[in-house]
Amino acid sequence: MWNKNILEAIGNTPMVQLNRITRDIEATVLAKVETFNPGNSIKDRMALKMVEDAEKSGLLKPGGTIIEGTSGNTGMGLAIAAILKGYKCIFTTTDKQSREKVDALRAFGAEVIVCPTNVDPEDPRSYYSVSSRLVNEVPNSWKPNQYDNLSNRQAHYESTGPEIWEQTEGAVTHLVAGVGTGGTITGTGMYLKEQNSNIKVIGIDTYGSVFKKYKETGIFDKNEIYPYVTEGIGEDFLPQNVDFSIVDYFEKVTDKDAAVMTRRIVKEEGIWVGNSSGAAMQGLMQIAHQFKKDDVVVVIFVDHGTRYLGKMFNDDWMLKMGYLDKSGLAVCDLINASSKNELSSIEAGETINAAARLMTSNDYSQVPVTEQGRIVGTLHEKKIFSHLLASPDKLDIPVREIMDEALPFVDINTSCGVLSDMLSDTLPAVLVRDFKTDKNYIITRSDLIRLMI
Repeated sequence: MWNKNILEAIGNTPMVQLNRITRDIEATVLAKVETFNPGNSIKDRMALKMVEDAEKSGLLKPGGTIIEGTSGNTGMGLAIAAILKGYKCIFTTTDKQSREKVDALRAFGAEVIVCPTNVDPEDPRSYYSVSSRLVNEVPNSWKPNQYDNLSNRQAHYESTGPEIWEQTEGAVTHLVAGVGTGGTITGTGMYLKEQNSNIKVIGIDTYGSVFKKYKETGIFDKNEIYPYVTEGIGEDFLPQNVDFSIVDYFEKVTDKDAAVMTRRIVKEEGIWVGNSSGAAMQGLMQIAHQFKKDDVVVVIFVDHGTRYLGKMFNDDWMLKMGYLDKSGLAVCDLINASSKNELSSIEAGETINAAARLMTSNDYSQVPVTEQGRIVGTLHEKKIFSHLLASPDKLDIPVREIMDEALPFVDINTSCGVLSDMLSDTLPAVLVRDFKTDKNYIITRSDLIRLMI
């Protein structure tokens, strides 16, 4: 039987065993893959639940406007529900969220207002405050307030928890999930603990967030709060949806480790997930020594990687953030990071004067010399300088008369380690050939230094 509309496709997402990243873990590790929801994230579940509960209570009236502060995924779920139910949407988000998330919300017809990240929640510029102000200004509007709206965690108590219990046939021993609003881990964990009180619930937090210290000490420490990159988890306040009695333990994960693991999940398990899923998986790996052979560990993969194409899945961004291991980079990474253009060259029959002008205008220290399209030599700035000093009246002679032998070629996939061994005082640059695109580049020692610092 088919679904009557897209909202009926929410939930019943697959459970997939992880095998490669977890190869050294004795326990069985399963991923609850929430990217199969219509909006590609777990937030579809609670977004629909909040809307339907608000309709029942009269808070959301026909033709109304939904106004919410969101990192993107909740907004997507609300926008889908709004389309089917005839509501408008205005969302506020922070400038740390990926551009893909903002564009996706707008594609679904929502108005999106981007607010600064690095301000207190009480600041009138924060995305919390802006959404609260708008709900007082826009007629017939409703703010779900996913952080304090307990329909959020109830959605997971009613759906995510029972699905995990059924899919593992009651064998689940550990639940691992990122904590942001708290709805997922609290609602799911509450249901699972009701079935088996021995199940351990592990919350994944990020550095810059208050959750872990508050759980362990009961102290809300503002000194714990500072800007962080990881999206979808951590907070600088305590949402009502977070029931700390349900979470047995919090594990913190760094921005870098979360980003790197996000990419690993895709490359090693073939599951395209987003940033908070990488954080959850990294947190699981950090405490893997606690798991026993017969344990069944379920980690929740929250959203889809397409929302992070400009961040975690962009080499330039990863390099800029210092998240890639530079020692393992190849020449192609160097070319991408430096946005190098295809190689410029000069014909052997051109004059030294023309070559000097080409090199000075483009700030080249050397340039390949070609003859009928084939690279036959190299012209160095030192050679031109020497010629200018010795024979300033002979600038119209052809380049071939003073050129040196051609620089060696390396393949674009050569490692930067091999390249660094090649470059020296006698060989300050090499030519790079991309055989797939038939393009050539030149790499100097300066290029390599800029990449490594």
